[in-house]
Amino acid sequence: MTVTLIVGSGFVGRAVAARLAAEGGNPVLASRRMPAGSDAPWVRLDAADAEACERVVEAVRPDRLVLVHGPSDVTWCEADPERALALHSSAAAHLTKAAQGRRTVLISTDNVFDGSRPDNDENTPTAPANAYGRAKLAAERILREGADATVLRVSLVYGWEPAASAKWLNFFAGCAHRLRNGERVEAPDDQWTTPVHVADVAAVTAAALAPGTPGLLHLGGPDRVSRAEWAEAIAEGLGVPRSRVVRVPKAQGRYASRPTHTCLTSTLLDNVLRRHGLRVRGVDEGIRDLLEAAP
Repeated sequence: MTVTLIVGSGFVGRAVAARLAAEGGNPVLASRRMPAGSDAPWVRLDAADAEACERVVEAVRPDRLVLVHGPSDVTWCEADPERALALHSSAAAHLTKAAQGRRTVLISTDNVFDGSRPDNDENTPTAPANAYGRAKLAAERILREGADATVLRVSLVYGWEPAASAKWLNFFAGCAHRLRNGERVEAPDDQWTTPVHVADVAAVTAAALAPGTPGLLHLGGPDRVSRAEWAEAIAEGLGVPRSRVVRVPKAQGRYASRPTHTCLTSTLLDNVLRRHGLRVRGVDEGIRDLLEAAP
């Protein structure tokens, strides 16, 4: 059975573990804290510690790796850019060295672009607009020095998370919980994204572990929407008034450091999807699927 070490046991890491297990694989999550809501085996790991990375790789003996380590909170990274850069870079360097020769996928971000255009594909020059983008780009460059690696840049990921989560919820979950509670939601009408359902991210990540996947691949959803439009669609799906969504400029809140366009397109993704029999949901379908399975 193929063993995959997934470094990072957050929202995306747990979804990737579930996908690989469903495909008959043996995923192992690794992080500093034990994750909740996952049936996958877990090992403690501080990826910024080189010796710890070597010990975990030696103990788990993975056939391949998925790196989806943090910090991923854009606002936190902007507040402590040097720490963010150090954590992302050191983890990529330590794990690449410890697992030398093993197939590796790094989950990266659309924040490696400056947000000036809505159609960033694999050939678009990088120009990070914030500290998170700079940290991820540094990790990308370390990983791509390896002989068997793919950088998978992913647009905004969404799905259900518990309302009481200690971390900042993804945009869909945060909006849905507040709207269901009768609250108003402020959402920027001047910040656009190409959202991707977390299950689709997990499926494409699993596919990207296959040999022959391009060294750089973009995963964005088929729909380009503003956060305000997206929040209104969530309200409509819930059957609550769209007027509960208050349109605001991104500079007014926590989205100030996000590029205007956090959007990804791809010249390569369609071939990967066809090869593995996959498709990526649009926003309306994603909202409908999630609300039908609402906790």
